[in-house]
Amino acid sequence: MMFKGPGIWLIGLGIVLGAVAGWLYWSHVGCSTGSCAITSNPVGSTLYGALLGGLLVDTFRPSSTRAGKDPK
Repeated sequence: MMFKGPGIWLIGLGIVLGAVAGWLYWSHVGCSTGSCAITSNPVGSTLYGALLGGLLVDTFRPSSTRAGKDPK
């Protein structure tokens, strides 16, 4: 199955931008005590940012490019 159209590229871009934003959040704000589950290490913060970035971009994707929809 080949993914065609702008949908998969937009989600990929959202994941990359979210990962960068998560890492920047960790490096500039972070959690100095280590008690924060997400922001205490760069891996968790980066993965969480990537997840949110992908979901955010997928929210704004047109419904005609979603899987299972039959464009008319």
